[in-house]
Amino acid sequence: MQVVVAVGAIAVLAVAWWLISPLFIDEVVEEDFPRAAMGVIPEDMTAEEVEEVMMEAEAVDATVTEDMPESAESEATGPVALATGALQDADDFHRGSGGVTAYRLEDGSQVLRLEDIEVTNGPDLRVLVAPGHGITNRQALQAAGYIELGPLKGNIGSQNYDFPPGYQIPEQLTVVIYCKPFHVLFATAALS
Repeated sequence: MQVVVAVGAIAVLAVAWWLISPLFIDEVVEEDFPRAAMGVIPEDMTAEEVEEVMMEAEAVDATVTEDMPESAESEATGPVALATGALQDADDFHRGSGGVTAYRLEDGSQVLRLEDIEVTNGPDLRVLVAPGHGITNRQALQAAGYIELGPLKGNIGSQNYDFPPGYQIPEQLTVVIYCKPFHVLFATAALS
């Protein structure tokens, strides 16, 4: 009988720790913006060689005396910001701040970038996107129809999430930091 009580107590403590510990333990993640967006790097170059080439290019200081030639309009190269916004608190307890931008990269893929975010931590937080604005609760989120981009990698810092291939980013998009076990919104960002 005592063994059953001890096992039960351990199970209860483990679940309580899983649910409560995120409230006072922060997870900091600092991901770089996707390399594909910053340029094409030859496959046979190491990171050290890339850094060396960049340092050499940075050291070149030449004055140009010729005017730049007129060029025809061309498509933008590099990442293109499609929609931007800022995280806001879902309520007085579930708080969030930081920048959120959806990008199209040179290769045509799309990435959601969370920049310098700080969100109240919680168990099993997810990054969701839904069409439209004004999503303030679970019912509105479900009614809008959402897709999950993945688990929140950290509640503090900067991180990237890939949109599924072929996903069409709507003119109005809401990003939601969502607690899956409790079905609670922690923070939202209206992008346009």
